[in-house]
Amino acid sequence: MRRIVLDSETDWQGWRNATRALVLAGVPPEGVHWAARSHPEDRSSVLPDGSGSFNLPRALVAIAALAFQARDPERFALLYRLVWRANAGEKVLEKANDRELHRAQGLAHAVRAEAHRMRTNVRFLPVEEDRYLGWYVPAHYVLEANAQLMARRFPDVTFSILTPDGGAHWQAGVLRFGAGLAHVDDDAALEKWWAAHRTTLLRDARTGTSIAEAEALDESPRAPDRPPIGPVVLPQGADPQLLEATQEASDCRRCHLFEPATQTVFGEGPADAAAMFIGEQPGDQEDVIGRPFVGPAGQIMDRAMEEAGIDRRTVYITNAVKHFKFTPRGKRRIHQTPEAPEIQACRFWLDVERVQMRPRLLVLMGGTAARSVMGRQVTITRERGRPIRLEDGQTAFVTVHPSFLLRVPDEDAKAREYRAFVRDLEAVRKLLATP
Repeated sequence: MRRIVLDSETDWQGWRNATRALVLAGVPPEGVHWAARSHPEDRSSVLPDGSGSFNLPRALVAIAALAFQARDPERFALLYRLVWRANAGEKVLEKANDRELHRAQGLAHAVRAEAHRMRTNVRFLPVEEDRYLGWYVPAHYVLEANAQLMARRFPDVTFSILTPDGGAHWQAGVLRFGAGLAHVDDDAALEKWWAAHRTTLLRDARTGTSIAEAEALDESPRAPDRPPIGPVVLPQGADPQLLEATQEASDCRRCHLFEPATQTVFGEGPADAAAMFIGEQPGDQEDVIGRPFVGPAGQIMDRAMEEAGIDRRTVYITNAVKHFKFTPRGKRRIHQTPEAPEIQACRFWLDVERVQMRPRLLVLMGGTAARSVMGRQVTITRERGRPIRLEDGQTAFVTVHPSFLLRVPDEDAKAREYRAFVRDLEAVRKLLATP
């Protein structure tokens, strides 16, 4: 029995090298034991000197690249078995009922969903000027690939992301990985960690790689024959008018809310989305990150969407008001509900989104969104959960804002309200499926 010990749970290159050598040497799956290194003394058996080469279907490599990041101790062996079978001539991908293939596909799907969920939900705390500290508990090993992607996407932002699996630190063009943080109760815990580690962060990092040199971290775990993992945003060039509006809105002065806000938070989603989800306004995290629904309410919405069978990446998500309205309270910024003049001023941008996107269905989450679209006060309990035909031919669907679920104090009542929200989203999915 050969024992293969990978350097880490995400040592994709190590697994590929070992798999190539083992397959070429004719070592069957039952003759290999796979593990990730748990202490420095862990050692692999000497790899056989397999000669030659072999090719695999690109789609199988794509599945393996994602499934490799799953939090499943059997994934290394599962993927080796699939490679072994494919190399032996089996047309694995053509077997509709193949249990091992289905298992790997399920892991790959779960990783893609978690990678998107992490980027959407990771909450960043500004710890000092131009430095942000985030904490997240990923269901799978997606930290390294996500940190690489975020560093490329936001090269001028200095950030650290802590997880129980480890930490990622992006600063001055270098991405490093180090120890993580097992548990965080509140912002004070993050600030305490930062105070203790800020001076030794770079010295204690276990790896340091410039983005230009670190292709493997981002490219290896990504399916090579599919678009890059990431939130689906409006494709560049797909709608010049909306892109132009996005740029113009970044300097909006239509009401006073622009003054204290960090930035305008415009909508995002594919240009051909059939549904537009409209909330009230950006919250504290959205204002800092610049994307809609990435804070606590966004986490609830994502979870409910997933349960209802709606892929967030297929819908357009925005807010009736594009700037965060708040009252400072110490270091905190407390949300304030937008007033009618602010809603009216910002309706210009929402109308631009509606006209350019032309979605069939508008999902109005909360009273502010409903008022902005329907032009009147809306009682959520009376008009919730049914399609409402609008004068311009679009259909509206009223439901609660996910932040409402955060404010329900009783746990049983909160569970009931959450289930009701999921049922609303299931109704939305059915409406979208109807021609």
